[in-house]
This record gives sequence, structure tokens and C-alpha cells, in this order.
Amino acid sequence: MSEAELTEAELNEAAAFAGRLADEAGAVALRYYRQPVTVETKADASPVTRADREAERAMRTLIESEYPSDGIVGEEHGRERDGASRQWVLDPIDGTRSFVTGVPLFGTLIALAVDGVPLVGVIDQPVTRDRWVGVAGAPTTLNGAPVRTRACPAIAAATVSTTGEEFLEGPGELEAFSRVRAAAGAFRRVPDCYGYAMLASGFVDLVVEAGLKSWDLAALRPVIEGAGGVVTDWNGKPLDLGSDGRIAAAGDAACHAQALDTLDWRG
Repeated sequence: MSEAELTEAELNEAAAFAGRLADEAGAVALRYYRQPVTVETKADASPVTRADREAERAMRTLIESEYPSDGIVGEEHGRERDGASRQWVLDPIDGTRSFVTGVPLFGTLIALAVDGVPLVGVIDQPVTRDRWVGVAGAPTTLNGAPVRTRACPAIAAATVSTTGEEFLEGPGELEAFSRVRAAAGAFRRVPDCYGYAMLASGFVDLVVEAGLKSWDLAALRPVIEGAGGVVTDWNGKPLDLGSDGRIAAAGDAACHAQALDTLDWRG
């Protein structure tokens, strides 16, 4: 199955279902938001709470009920039906560090990928009730209204963001990002999925990160591309479920090209 084999009606159906998944995850997150929760540390040193696990479980239950033959890739509960063409990719709380400190800069990430290519993506912020929805071939919306990235062809005028430079841990990653930061007009730390949402809405021009997993990145491609932006790995390859986790997203194609030149990555 390919993008060409998914009809507009099928894509819209998947987007509507992704909205239902976001509703389920958001309801769980709000029950625990700004409440005492125990924070555990996973093997990769990232934090996790009961809210993360319960929110993903709620989404998985709905998928199993409605699309039992589809695969699932989730941050907290692993994989189901790896060989399925259609894969729902879930990050119940992207930005757990923000969540546990009571800061509404986290979100739920939901994507439908077909043969590894994300075609539907949702970034949902349940506290502010903001939901970005991207569907291949259609304009990205925020709460039902189309949004666009802003024109910023010169990296020297761009506002660049990243979750935190401490997450650029691989050999040469921090140095590559530092070149982009030095070339950009301004730098702001906008954490996790919120930076990409702000890019899609035209408030951030460039986001550069590394170390992302499939559940961190799958929803980003439909949202950003549908808003007129460009998102690839550091070598310029479009994102898919096999991407290496190094992300360069820009609202303007010219700015994106300059960012890749400045990263000068040969990974």
C-alpha cells in the first residue's frame, strides 16, 4: 500500500480517528496534570509517569477495537503487529519533563504511517486545547482552521529552537547544532513537540534536534509539510519510521537548505 492507494476519504477517516485517540490520551493527562505523580526513570534516562502509561493504554485499547489488524508503535508499551502496512505511532506525553513540572509545553503525538511513511499526524495540547492536524496532500489545521509557516528565506533572520542542547549527545551533534545557532538570527528553547507546533503556526522558523525516536518524529512530517514547511533528517532525507532521529525542520525551504549546509552533516 502506498500514499497513492489511500483515498482522500481514507485519510480523512484516519485523521478523525486520530482525533479520537487524542481525546482519550488528553483526558488521562488532564487527570494527572499538576497533581502529585511519581516520576520513574527509564533505561534511556528519560522520565515516565503513570499518566504516560495510562494515556497510551487508552489509545491502544481504542485502536484494538476499531482497527485490530493495524500495527501499533508506542513509547511506553512497545510494538504490536510489526509486519502490518498501517502503523499507528503513539507518544502519549511528549515532554514528560514539562508535564511533571506543571508547564503546558507537552503534547500527545499520534501518527498513521503506511509502509513506514507518516501520512497523518496530530500534535495535541490538552491543557490549552490546541490541536494541530496534518494529512498528506491537505493543509494543516489548528483547531480546524488552516495554519501556515512563515516566509524566512535567510537563516540569518531565522529564530531557531531545540529542546535542549544537552540532548545533542552523539559525536559531532552539538558542534553541528552550534554552527546553526551561531548562523541564526535568534535562539529560543521551545521544548519537545511544542517547537514544531509553533513552527507550523509561523512563530518559529527552524527546529534542529537529535536523538528522536519514531514516536517523537512520525507526527511531525504531515503537520509541518501540510503547513508549507520542510522536515528531513540532517542529510536531507524525508522522515519515515526508519529515520535516525536527527531532525531539521524549517518553515521555509530556502532556510532549510541553508540549515543543512550549515550542519554540514555526513552521517
